[in-house]
Amino acid sequence: MKNERLSDKVAAQLRSLIREQNLQPGDRLPAERPLAVQLGVSRTALREAIAQLASQGLLSARVGGGTYVSEPAARARQAIDEPLIPYLPLFQGDPEYRFDVLEIRHALEGATAWHAALRATDEDRAKIRQAFDTMMAAHGKDDPAGEAQADAAFHLAIAEASHNLVLLQVMRGLFELLQTNISQSREKLYTSARTFEPLSVQHREMMDGVLSGDPERARAAAHAHLEFVHTSLRTLDDNEARRARASRLPSSHG
Repeated sequence: MKNERLSDKVAAQLRSLIREQNLQPGDRLPAERPLAVQLGVSRTALREAIAQLASQGLLSARVGGGTYVSEPAARARQAIDEPLIPYLPLFQGDPEYRFDVLEIRHALEGATAWHAALRATDEDRAKIRQAFDTMMAAHGKDDPAGEAQADAAFHLAIAEASHNLVLLQVMRGLFELLQTNISQSREKLYTSARTFEPLSVQHREMMDGVLSGDPERARAAAHAHLEFVHTSLRTLDDNEARRARASRLPSSHG
Protein backbone atom coordinates (compact mmCIF):
# COMPACT_ATOMS: atom_id res chain seq x y z
CA MET A 1 0.00 0.00 0.00
CA LYS A 2 2.89 2.34 0.77
CA ASN A 3 4.31 2.02 -2.77
CA GLU A 4 0.84 2.44 -4.23
CA ARG A 5 0.25 5.61 -2.28
CA LEU A 6 3.63 7.00 -3.36
CA SER A 7 2.90 6.37 -7.03
CA ASP A 8 -0.50 8.00 -6.60
CA LYS A 9 1.14 11.11 -5.15
CA VAL A 10 3.72 11.27 -7.95
CA ALA A 11 0.95 10.78 -10.53
CA ALA A 12 -0.88 13.75 -8.97
CA GLN A 13 2.34 15.79 -9.25
CA LEU A 14 2.57 14.90 -12.93
CA ARG A 15 -1.03 15.97 -13.53
CA SER A 16 -0.30 19.28 -11.83
CA LEU A 17 2.83 19.72 -13.93
CA ILE A 18 0.86 19.13 -17.13
CA ARG A 19 -1.75 21.71 -16.08
CA GLU A 20 0.74 24.30 -14.85
CA GLN A 21 2.87 24.09 -17.99
CA ASN A 22 -0.25 23.92 -20.18
CA LEU A 23 1.09 20.88 -22.00
CA GLN A 24 -1.04 19.89 -24.97
CA PRO A 25 -1.72 16.50 -26.57
CA GLY A 26 1.46 15.44 -28.31
CA ASP A 27 3.78 17.51 -26.08
CA ARG A 28 6.70 15.63 -24.58
CA LEU A 29 7.45 15.44 -20.88
CA PRO A 30 10.98 16.21 -19.70
CA ALA A 31 13.44 13.31 -19.72
CA GLU A 32 13.16 10.89 -16.82
CA ARG A 33 16.27 11.91 -14.85
CA PRO A 34 15.67 15.69 -14.76
CA LEU A 35 11.93 15.15 -14.25
CA ALA A 36 12.59 12.97 -11.18
CA VAL A 37 14.88 15.66 -9.80
CA GLN A 38 12.32 18.36 -10.54
CA LEU A 39 9.58 16.45 -8.68
CA GLY A 40 11.91 15.37 -5.87
CA VAL A 41 11.16 11.67 -6.29
CA SER A 42 13.06 8.52 -7.23
CA ARG A 43 13.14 7.40 -10.83
CA THR A 44 11.41 4.16 -9.78
CA ALA A 45 8.48 6.07 -8.27
CA LEU A 46 8.36 8.27 -11.38
CA ARG A 47 8.22 5.25 -13.69
CA GLU A 48 5.38 3.74 -11.64
CA ALA A 49 3.42 6.99 -11.80
CA ILE A 50 3.97 7.31 -15.56
CA ALA A 51 2.78 3.72 -16.02
CA GLN A 52 -0.31 4.50 -13.96
CA LEU A 53 -1.18 7.56 -16.05
CA ALA A 54 -0.44 5.66 -19.25
CA SER A 55 -2.92 2.94 -18.17
CA GLN A 56 -5.50 5.70 -17.70
CA GLY A 57 -4.90 7.04 -21.20
CA LEU A 58 -3.34 10.33 -20.06
CA LEU A 59 0.25 9.63 -21.14
CA SER A 60 1.81 7.49 -23.84
CA ALA A 61 5.28 6.26 -24.77
CA ARG A 62 6.45 6.55 -28.36
CA VAL A 63 8.90 4.56 -30.41
CA GLY A 64 12.29 6.21 -30.14
CA GLY A 65 11.82 7.19 -26.53
CA GLY A 66 10.01 9.81 -24.56
CA THR A 67 6.73 10.17 -22.74
CA TYR A 68 4.00 12.31 -24.28
CA VAL A 69 0.66 13.77 -23.29
CA SER A 70 -2.02 11.63 -24.94
CA GLU A 71 -4.78 12.81 -27.20
CA PRO A 72 -7.95 14.02 -25.45
CA ALA A 73 -10.12 11.39 -23.82
CA ALA A 74 -12.88 11.89 -26.40
CA ARG A 75 -12.08 8.63 -28.16
CA ALA A 76 -12.15 6.69 -24.91
CA ARG A 77 -15.47 8.29 -24.00
CA GLN A 78 -16.91 7.59 -27.45
CA ALA A 79 -15.94 3.93 -27.14
CA ILE A 80 -17.85 3.74 -23.86
CA ASP A 81 -20.88 5.77 -24.92
CA GLU A 82 -21.49 4.28 -28.37
CA PRO A 83 -22.74 0.88 -27.15
CA LEU A 84 -25.43 2.68 -25.12
CA ILE A 85 -26.78 4.82 -27.96
CA PRO A 86 -29.07 2.16 -29.54
CA TYR A 87 -30.73 1.64 -26.15
CA LEU A 88 -31.60 5.29 -25.49
CA PRO A 89 -35.21 5.02 -26.79
CA LEU A 90 -35.75 2.00 -24.53
CA PHE A 91 -34.29 3.81 -21.52
CA GLN A 92 -36.36 6.92 -22.20
CA GLY A 93 -39.58 4.93 -22.50
CA ASP A 94 -39.09 2.61 -19.55
CA PRO A 95 -38.66 4.18 -16.09
CA GLU A 96 -37.31 0.88 -14.78
CA TYR A 97 -34.00 1.62 -16.50
CA ARG A 98 -33.25 4.00 -13.62
CA PHE A 99 -32.87 1.05 -11.31
CA ASP A 100 -30.52 -0.70 -13.72
CA VAL A 101 -28.39 2.45 -13.73
CA LEU A 102 -28.53 2.63 -9.92
CA GLU A 103 -27.31 -0.96 -9.64
CA ILE A 104 -24.29 -0.15 -11.79
CA ARG A 105 -23.67 3.08 -9.89
CA HIS A 106 -23.71 1.11 -6.65
CA ALA A 107 -20.99 -1.15 -8.03
CA LEU A 108 -18.88 1.72 -9.36
CA GLU A 109 -19.26 4.64 -6.97
CA GLY A 110 -17.87 2.82 -3.97
CA ALA A 111 -14.66 2.32 -5.93
CA THR A 112 -14.80 5.89 -7.23
CA ALA A 113 -15.11 7.35 -3.73
CA TRP A 114 -12.39 5.02 -2.45
CA HIS A 115 -9.86 6.16 -5.08
CA ALA A 116 -10.88 9.80 -4.71
CA ALA A 117 -10.13 9.65 -0.98
CA LEU A 118 -6.65 8.33 -1.80
CA ARG A 119 -5.83 10.51 -4.81
CA ALA A 120 -7.66 13.83 -4.51
CA THR A 121 -5.45 16.88 -4.94
CA ASP A 122 -6.06 20.23 -3.27
CA GLU A 123 -7.68 21.39 -6.51
CA ASP A 124 -9.94 18.33 -6.54
CA ARG A 125 -11.01 18.95 -2.96
CA ALA A 126 -11.86 22.55 -3.74
CA LYS A 127 -14.00 21.42 -6.70
CA ILE A 128 -15.84 18.88 -4.55
CA ARG A 129 -16.58 21.51 -1.88
CA GLN A 130 -17.81 23.93 -4.53
CA ALA A 131 -20.01 21.26 -6.15
CA PHE A 132 -21.50 20.43 -2.74
CA ASP A 133 -22.24 24.10 -2.00
CA THR A 134 -23.82 24.54 -5.44
CA MET A 135 -25.98 21.46 -4.89
CA MET A 136 -27.18 22.72 -1.52
CA ALA A 137 -27.91 26.18 -2.93
CA ALA A 138 -29.98 24.65 -5.76
CA HIS A 139 -32.53 23.24 -3.31
CA GLY A 140 -35.81 25.10 -2.88
CA LYS A 141 -35.63 27.02 -6.16
CA ASP A 142 -38.51 25.09 -7.78
CA ASP A 143 -36.14 23.63 -10.37
CA PRO A 144 -35.94 19.87 -9.76
CA ALA A 145 -34.12 19.22 -13.04
CA GLY A 146 -31.49 21.81 -12.10
CA GLU A 147 -31.21 20.28 -8.65
CA ALA A 148 -30.72 16.82 -10.20
CA GLN A 149 -27.99 18.22 -12.44
CA ALA A 150 -26.25 19.80 -9.45
CA ASP A 151 -26.41 16.40 -7.75
CA ALA A 152 -24.80 14.77 -10.79
CA ALA A 153 -22.07 17.43 -10.86
CA PHE A 154 -21.21 16.63 -7.23
CA HIS A 155 -20.83 12.92 -7.94
CA LEU A 156 -18.80 13.64 -11.07
CA ALA A 157 -16.47 15.93 -9.09
CA ILE A 158 -15.71 12.94 -6.88
CA ALA A 159 -15.25 10.75 -9.97
CA GLU A 160 -12.75 13.26 -11.38
CA ALA A 161 -10.84 13.14 -8.09
CA SER A 162 -10.43 9.36 -8.52
CA HIS A 163 -8.09 10.11 -11.45
CA ASN A 164 -9.26 6.97 -13.21
CA LEU A 165 -10.21 7.79 -16.78
CA VAL A 166 -12.42 4.75 -17.31
CA LEU A 167 -14.37 5.24 -14.08
CA LEU A 168 -14.90 8.90 -14.91
CA GLN A 169 -16.14 8.30 -18.46
CA VAL A 170 -18.49 5.49 -17.40
CA MET A 171 -19.91 7.71 -14.65
CA ARG A 172 -20.47 10.55 -17.12
CA GLY A 173 -22.29 8.21 -19.47
CA LEU A 174 -24.55 6.93 -16.69
CA PHE A 175 -25.51 10.42 -15.53
CA GLU A 176 -26.23 11.47 -19.12
CA LEU A 177 -28.63 8.53 -19.36
CA LEU A 178 -30.37 9.65 -16.18
CA GLN A 179 -30.64 13.23 -17.42
CA THR A 180 -32.39 12.15 -20.63
CA ASN A 181 -35.59 11.53 -18.70
CA ILE A 182 -36.08 13.32 -15.38
CA SER A 183 -39.12 11.40 -14.19
CA GLN A 184 -41.80 12.72 -11.88
CA SER A 185 -40.68 10.45 -9.06
CA ARG A 186 -37.08 11.59 -9.50
CA GLU A 187 -38.18 15.21 -9.33
CA LYS A 188 -39.98 14.46 -6.08
CA LEU A 189 -36.81 12.91 -4.71
CA TYR A 190 -35.18 16.34 -4.88
CA THR A 191 -38.13 18.45 -3.80
CA SER A 192 -39.50 16.39 -0.91
CA ALA A 193 -38.46 17.64 2.54
CA ARG A 194 -38.59 14.03 3.73
CA THR A 195 -35.83 12.97 1.33
CA PHE A 196 -33.81 16.18 1.00
CA GLU A 197 -32.51 16.16 4.57
CA PRO A 198 -31.08 12.61 4.49
CA LEU A 199 -29.75 13.20 0.98
CA SER A 200 -27.85 16.28 2.13
CA VAL A 201 -26.45 14.39 5.14
CA GLN A 202 -25.36 11.52 2.89
CA HIS A 203 -23.69 13.83 0.39
CA ARG A 204 -21.84 15.63 3.18
CA GLU A 205 -20.63 12.30 4.56
CA MET A 206 -19.35 11.31 1.11
CA MET A 207 -17.56 14.64 0.80
CA ASP A 208 -16.06 14.41 4.28
CA GLY A 209 -14.84 10.88 3.63
CA VAL A 210 -13.03 11.99 0.48
CA LEU A 211 -11.69 15.25 1.91
CA SER A 212 -10.37 13.53 5.03
CA GLY A 213 -8.55 10.93 2.94
CA ASP A 214 -10.52 8.06 4.50
CA PRO A 215 -11.29 5.58 1.69
CA GLU A 216 -13.35 3.19 3.84
CA ARG A 217 -15.56 6.02 5.08
CA ALA A 218 -15.98 7.42 1.57
CA ARG A 219 -16.91 4.04 0.10
CA ALA A 220 -19.39 3.24 2.87
CA ALA A 221 -21.03 6.66 2.45
CA ALA A 222 -21.41 6.13 -1.31
CA HIS A 223 -23.07 2.75 -0.79
CA ALA A 224 -25.41 4.05 1.93
CA HIS A 225 -26.43 6.98 -0.27
CA LEU A 226 -27.28 4.83 -3.29
CA GLU A 227 -29.22 2.34 -1.17
CA PHE A 228 -31.31 5.24 0.14
CA VAL A 229 -31.91 6.63 -3.38
CA HIS A 230 -32.97 3.20 -4.66
CA THR A 231 -35.36 2.59 -1.76
CA SER A 232 -36.80 6.12 -1.96
CA LEU A 233 -37.46 5.92 -5.69
CA ARG A 234 -39.17 2.55 -5.29
CA THR A 235 -41.37 3.96 -2.52
CA LEU A 236 -42.30 7.01 -4.61
CA ASP A 237 -43.13 4.83 -7.60
CA ASP A 238 -45.24 2.49 -5.47
CA ASN A 239 -47.13 5.42 -3.97
CA GLU A 240 -47.80 6.87 -7.44
CA ALA A 241 -49.08 3.49 -8.66
CA ARG A 242 -51.30 3.12 -5.60
CA ARG A 243 -52.84 6.56 -6.16
CA ALA A 244 -53.38 5.79 -9.83
CA ARG A 245 -55.22 2.57 -8.97
CA ALA A 246 -57.34 4.37 -6.38
CA SER A 247 -58.35 7.02 -8.92
CA ARG A 248 -59.77 4.30 -11.18
CA LEU A 249 -62.02 2.84 -8.47
CA PRO A 250 -65.75 3.51 -8.91
CA SER A 251 -67.12 6.24 -6.71
CA SER A 252 -69.03 5.07 -3.63
CA HIS A 253 -71.73 7.61 -4.60
CA GLY A 254 -71.93 6.54 -8.20
